[in-house]
Amino acid sequence: MKLRIAPSPTGQLHIGNARTALFNWLYAKANNGTFLVRIDDTDTDRSTSEYQKDIIENLKWLGLNWDEGIEVGGSHGSYKQSSRFDRYQEVAENLLSRNLAYEDDGAIRFKVPNDGSIEFEDYIRGKMSFNLSDVEDFVILRSDKSPTYHLASTVDDLDYGITIIARGEDILSSTPKHIMLFKAMDANLPDFCHLPLLFGPDGKKLSKRHGDTSVAAFKSKGILSEAMFNYLCLLGWSPGNDLEKFDIDTAISKFDLKNVLPNSAIFDEKKLLWLNGLYIRSTDTKDFQAKALSQIENDIARELFDEEKSRLIKIFPSVQERIETLADLTHQIMFLIDEPFNVDTLDWQDVNSEEAQKYLFLLREELIKLDNFTLEIIETIMRKILKEINVKPKVGFQAVRVSITGTKISPPLFESIFALGKQAVIARLAESIEKL
Repeated sequence: MKLRIAPSPTGQLHIGNARTALFNWLYAKANNGTFLVRIDDTDTDRSTSEYQKDIIENLKWLGLNWDEGIEVGGSHGSYKQSSRFDRYQEVAENLLSRNLAYEDDGAIRFKVPNDGSIEFEDYIRGKMSFNLSDVEDFVILRSDKSPTYHLASTVDDLDYGITIIARGEDILSSTPKHIMLFKAMDANLPDFCHLPLLFGPDGKKLSKRHGDTSVAAFKSKGILSEAMFNYLCLLGWSPGNDLEKFDIDTAISKFDLKNVLPNSAIFDEKKLLWLNGLYIRSTDTKDFQAKALSQIENDIARELFDEEKSRLIKIFPSVQERIETLADLTHQIMFLIDEPFNVDTLDWQDVNSEEAQKYLFLLREELIKLDNFTLEIIETIMRKILKEINVKPKVGFQAVRVSITGTKISPPLFESIFALGKQAVIARLAESIEKL
């Protein structure tokens, strides 16, 4: 058994193509088969090395390692269609010589029989039948000798020994043409599976109107690869028992292309975020630290200093339980980074009062005297001062929060103070007091 994915490097890896790749990969793994990746770059004007790199990187990021194909190698050269134009021309000329095709203004068209039908069994849709009277003669080789999708894809699937072709249902109307080409080349027919398309929450085909739906975009938003893998599995398939969060091994053991639902699946970013939050909270401490630090370095476009890392590691346990994506981290923890520290003017105006001013002054004085700077002691001192001067927590704590983090929205206050460190907290309180 051999399955494939054949992306075109004319854009970044789309969520829909990623889902198709995943389902091919799962079925190959579930049946001890081979998964192949080739690059369909016959559109030489629009294909770029940057898009090819994006596709490869994001397939790997999803964990979809392949057994044969681009970068991995095999017995078929580069696994790029742009290097196989001679092979496509050879097949086209053979069909021409056998009167199965004809020249048309410099191009070569495949000759479709006038009557009869093409029938095949689809893994998802069951028996499919197409009247040949509804299929026009189609171009297989353009006048510039470049192959069309119909010819290149079919020849590659034949040469590479693909036994199951699982692709989007938008290609369904092309399948009769491909079957005719297989038969014209005296080849055994592969099995076919046409996956339903992905729709947005508005019930329309997933497209640019729904924002950037590339895998890279979601990765930059802080979606974990495990969560994206899991969520893509749920787009038209389920392991059963209402299970929504599951690992790769479970997916492989349960997956069957024949159990994919025929109806279009809805890509709901809110559900993806919810699932990602579950994965974040279940990630072990060291793994979360590594992923969080990497995300922050990517967001600030530099490496973190050792002292910054030390501060951040202290706050991570508090934020890990509260965020949905890794990207949620950065704006919450910027006060721990050695960048120019700014206090939001509007937030400061909201919390500035005589009571708040008094609280900040007394807290600074107490912190200066502290020998042990621990969470417990910080909380004890801060609550003690509130009682002594009869100030409500909302007044005193918010003033401190804005003073040390720059905003009213931050990780838990005591943990934020502890992570920032005694000297930095005292310095920022002093700056706020000077503004009073």
